[in-house]
Amino acid sequence: MEAGILLRPISWTPRPPPLRRLLYPNFPCSVKASSEFPGAGYRGPKPKRDWVADWVSRNDDVVRSLPIYVGGLSLFAVLFNRAASGIAPVADASSSQSRADLLTLGLAVTNVLAGLVWLSIRPKSVSKVNPQGVECRKICSDLPDCIVSELLWTWESLSVVTCCRSLVIVYEGSCLLQIGVAAESNGGYTMEVDAPKLIQGLLYQGVMKSGAQSYLANLSLYPGKSELPFLPSNTQAVILQPLGDKGIAIIGGDTIRGFTTADQAWITLIAEKLDTTLSRFATNLTVAMQDKI
Repeated sequence: MEAGILLRPISWTPRPPPLRRLLYPNFPCSVKASSEFPGAGYRGPKPKRDWVADWVSRNDDVVRSLPIYVGGLSLFAVLFNRAASGIAPVADASSSQSRADLLTLGLAVTNVLAGLVWLSIRPKSVSKVNPQGVECRKICSDLPDCIVSELLWTWESLSVVTCCRSLVIVYEGSCLLQIGVAAESNGGYTMEVDAPKLIQGLLYQGVMKSGAQSYLANLSLYPGKSELPFLPSNTQAVILQPLGDKGIAIIGGDTIRGFTTADQAWITLIAEKLDTTLSRFATNLTVAMQDKI
């Protein structure tokens, strides 16, 4: 009885093939991408080129002088029309032709003056400069290895990514790092950072009071440049970045307005990370500095 139940045939209805197989029997189930086909590559939308902007940039002098040519041709056309039409050369306020000629002459003269202004005013090209000074690499000898590595990582990050060429870090009233190009003293040595004098200056006090980054895009225009004598004399831009409420990072660049918005945000993040590291050893640093004094 049990054997009969086990040997009973099982009914099975095969599943019909999918409709895709019936309609397209030779359609492959998978497609393998290959670069062996001729012309393979990116075939998506390509960025459009602004031909007008390119032509203007290549022919800057012609475009700037174009209003002069237009104004000159307009003046010649008005005078020629005046002479060819047989109208008296003296302007008559009652004549519509005279009023139209006067208006045209005013517009032509305006074009000529605009062209002269365009030729006289040109954007000043901003380029990098070589800092005038000596190479410097001064690190406080009382710092632990972890802080030294953190300071060097900060310098490498800024010097590689941004236009930073000088870096000074003052924390807890002492200069922890002076690296990059520094000003040269009378004896040909590196001009050291006078941390107490720097802390008493207006630049340091202003940054500490605001607690925000201060960007001097063109250092030569700021009278506070005299408070940073340890930087090269031709430093173009400076960022004063507070390190919490205990220190400051002074970053000197070789290009006017060389630090972009992304660079400023990146420097702020690095300063927060550096402040976190230094604050862990703030007590040890203070004791070490007092012992040194």
